[in-house]
Amino acid sequence: MGLTLQHLRQRREFVNVAKKGRKYAAPGLVLQALNRLDDKCSNDVLAASSAVRIGFTVTRKVGNAVVRNRVKRRLRAAASQIPPIHFKGNFDLVLIGRAETKKRSFEELKQDLLKALNHVEAYRAAETGS
Repeated sequence: MGLTLQHLRQRREFVNVAKKGRKYAAPGLVLQALNRLDDKCSNDVLAASSAVRIGFTVTRKVGNAVVRNRVKRRLRAAASQIPPIHFKGNFDLVLIGRAETKKRSFEELKQDLLKALNHVEAYRAAETGS
């Protein structure tokens, strides 16, 4: 299956996920997820694409620019550790860094992400067999 990961880039995409999507707060991150097939306002070409789009954001409450960038890098690394086959298609995901993100171990951060993906129903377990 040719599932690809792309990035959310425009503010309106982030806002759309925040308004219409599901949300789960874990100790190390907040995940917002929107299934594009359920979103009536998304354009047809984008909704038909099975790509998973992912965006990262961290507020100034977390720290200065150096700290915020470090938190975003940790979130990107945690997301990259999950093989694309485990993401359900047609989802827009926004990972929001928290103050705890910089303190948690990398394994805890990955577990937080997996738990959040399961909660918003954007995670698909590995299929066994050929």
